[in-house]
Amino acid sequence: MPAYLQELRAQWRPLLAAIIGLSSGYSITNYITSIMAPHLLREFGWSKADFAAVGSLTLVCVLVFPFIGRLTDVVGVKRTAFIGVVACPLGYGLLSRMNGDIRVYIALFVAMGLICITTTATVYSRAVVQHVVHARGVALAIVASGPAAMGVVAAPLLNQYVEANGWRSGYMLVAVVSALLGGLALLLMPSERHPAGTDKPKRSARKDYPVIFSSRAFWILAGAMLFCNLPQIIALSQLNLVLLDKGIETGSIAVMISAFASGTLAGRFACGLALDRLPAHLVAFVAMALSSVGLFLMASSLSSPMIVAMSVVMIGLTFGAEGDLISFLVARAFGVQVYSSVMGMMTAIIAGAASLGAIMLSFILRGGGSFAPFLALCGVTVLLGAVLLLFMPNRPVEVAAG
Repeated sequence: MPAYLQELRAQWRPLLAAIIGLSSGYSITNYITSIMAPHLLREFGWSKADFAAVGSLTLVCVLVFPFIGRLTDVVGVKRTAFIGVVACPLGYGLLSRMNGDIRVYIALFVAMGLICITTTATVYSRAVVQHVVHARGVALAIVASGPAAMGVVAAPLLNQYVEANGWRSGYMLVAVVSALLGGLALLLMPSERHPAGTDKPKRSARKDYPVIFSSRAFWILAGAMLFCNLPQIIALSQLNLVLLDKGIETGSIAVMISAFASGTLAGRFACGLALDRLPAHLVAFVAMALSSVGLFLMASSLSSPMIVAMSVVMIGLTFGAEGDLISFLVARAFGVQVYSSVMGMMTAIIAGAASLGAIMLSFILRGGGSFAPFLALCGVTVLLGAVLLLFMPNRPVEVAAG
């Protein structure tokens, strides 16, 4: 254990840089948007339906993640993140100057989605897996918790500032803070690690991608992420409605959502600790299978508050565990050389699966109005994804140095 903690202390710079970078980048956009939305709608008269439709444009990011991942492997974390560190403050500054035309907001929303994802985990987590080996699971859990911690601490303060000074000043404040923290993250970020006496090897897509696509590990991870993320819409935006559908009283819903958040945090760190000590494929199976059990219970006719609360916690545990689980498995299977190239594709699959799940839920609700069929179906798909992870190969994929 002392050696375990010693590695975390020794590698504090990449850890702190990744935490600050993630917590001041594109990952906190949802918190900012939720605070600004009521003010924008009230001042410009935009409809809730039009504003909600803008959110669906994040699907554009799905196409870009693989390219951002590849860019990170080729030019490094610092240079890739620099793009977003410059673009994010500029984007927030331009948002503060909007004149009420929703097309301007859409254009800025899409532009930031395409460019500022260079400040997401696909980029910054590479610094962690590159410098931390023995405590990698916990390190990834710590970094993944950064944006949520920023949301808890900074979101109420930003909301108060916007209420007092207006949304335009709020966006300018976010721009300044984003620039300062992003710059600090780049200053703290250590140099890329290369073999002694060598320069950074030039990566060849012609060599790397055939190796990636021919590996069993890639297709197992891709299938598991597709199956396991179909119910993500429940955790992201529908949990409140699901609980109402189960007959939970309004006063108890806030407690259960808090339990979900607590489960997410516990799952993230429990999974990180387990990954550093136990066989990764077994940890992955248990972490994902918990959500399957929770989904089946939610789909059943059982509706006692205790059972529903237990289901919510199980789903929360998996939701939290998955963040550092996929990063750990990619690093373990493919190493650092093509880490972000693979992570970019996995992130795209996860986002695509979440969107597909939202479409499936929409059709199912139109057919009967109950969440139960969707929950049961997702329980099956998540269990399939968990079983797939049991077949992850033990040996890493052999990737050439350049």
